[in-house]
Parts: sequence; C-alpha cells; structure tokens
Amino acid sequence: MSEPRVLLAGRGLVEAPRWHDGRLYFSDWSAGEVLAVDLAGTSEVIARVKSLPLCSAWLPDGRLLVVSSPDGRLLVRDADGSLSLYADLGRPGWNDIVVDGRGNAYVNRLGYNPMAGEEFRPGSVALVTADGTVREAAGGFAFPNGMAVTPDGSTLIVADSHRSELVALDIGADGGLSGRRVWAGLDGAAPDGICADAEGAVWYADVPNRRCVRVAEGGSVLQTVALDRGAFACALGGPERRTLFVTAAEWRGMGVDELVAPGSGQVLAVEVEVPGAGWP
Repeated sequence: MSEPRVLLAGRGLVEAPRWHDGRLYFSDWSAGEVLAVDLAGTSEVIARVKSLPLCSAWLPDGRLLVVSSPDGRLLVRDADGSLSLYADLGRPGWNDIVVDGRGNAYVNRLGYNPMAGEEFRPGSVALVTADGTVREAAGGFAFPNGMAVTPDGSTLIVADSHRSELVALDIGADGGLSGRRVWAGLDGAAPDGICADAEGAVWYADVPNRRCVRVAEGGSVLQTVALDRGAFACALGGPERRTLFVTAAEWRGMGVDELVAPGSGQVLAVEVEVPGAGWP
C-alpha cells in the first residue's frame, strides 16, 4: 500500500466521496457545493445546495441524488444540471445516503441536533423507493453516519459513530431492513464514512483518531492509513477501484462556528490491493 497523496486541497468540511464515470464526486459542506475532481486534480462544481450535512449518491440510471437536510428534501440532478424534487423526506436533519443496485435509496438522520445542544434521541434510517415513497426502515441508532451496501445487494452496513460499531441489516425484496446485528465492534473508534471491498471487508474513516481503517466482519483490523487530520469519509474508486479516496480536514468540534479549520479540507488518494465492491 502506497502513501496517501493530496489530490485536492484548500477546501472546507469535505465529505461523501463517490466514484462515478472516471471522476470522484464529493461535497464541501462549508461551501454548500457538490464537486467532481479527476485523477489529475482538476475540479468543478456540479451543484450548489445550502445544506449541512450535504451528501449525495448515484442512481443506477446515472442521475445524482442530493440530500437537502434543512428542508427535508431529496433532490435529483437532471441531465441539464438542474435540481428538482425527488422525494419529500418529511422533516429536517438528514445525514448520509447510499443507493443500491435496484435504485433503493437509504437516508439516515440523527434524532436530535447536537450543534444546537438538544437532548439525545435515537436516530433512524429511511428507505426511499424508486417511485419516491418514503418510509422508516430501521431505528435505534446513537449516531448513524456512513453507509454501504454489500456487493450482492443483500446487506446494508451502517456506521454508528457514538457506539463505535458497524451495524448490519438484511435488505428484503421490497428494500425493507431486518435482522439487525453488530457487524463489527470497533473499540475506541468513531466510524464515519465507509465503503466495502471485494473481499467483504469495510474501510471506515475516523475523525478523532485521524485515520482510515480496514476491518473484517467481527472487527479484526486488516489495514490502517494514518493521517495528519480527521478522516471524514472514504470511497474506493479509480480505473480498477483500487484507489482509496479519503476526505479529510482539521476538526474543531461541535458547537463552534467553523467545524473545521478553514482551508484544511483535502481529498487524498492512496493505492490499495483489494478493489472496491458494492455501493457507494
């Protein structure tokens, strides 16, 4: 495994990397922008949405979904670049999103607003089907964060940051979730964005511990990439899906005006041996 290289720098709170059609797409929450960057480091703004969090995912038909958290809307970017309503999520506070190979979108939310000092309430995962129907699919998360769908489409894995664990749920024929179980306990970790690989392992990004870690089911650590700043999310992409892309920034903490140090956001790339699989 090679050392991480900086693909793009000078951004804010960067999150939600997704490889698609030869480029890496990611969000800069500080700027309210969804961007694309190629392997040479050339970037462009794809969409502007004033939302924090600001996450996105690709539908099987090639359209991009963008979560507009404050107004509880799931937007779709059409071929002409415009954004329109895909589904009404019913309330604000949404976080990450992943779409499986059948077009089911899973969107999660906290049950409270930590930046406003609200008391804890458990978070949940909602299912948005291809016809725009929204229903709650799973609950009881302390702090639901990154999500991934396994290559066979059978399992949704959710990072529960405050419980230091990855949670697995079976995906039913109708997209519903069941069979909740702990996929991996991660003692002392705070898993954020995640992705799966072809050997059934999961990479997770960890902000306070400034690293990305590859783990097997059960929690055995297989690889670690140490960083000099907080790792918010990761995705496997590149021509053979053997490049681990990491969005990272200098975290300042909840309850401050600037969640990360301005200009500290970077997109990093490191070559790995096992290619990515599944979604994102």
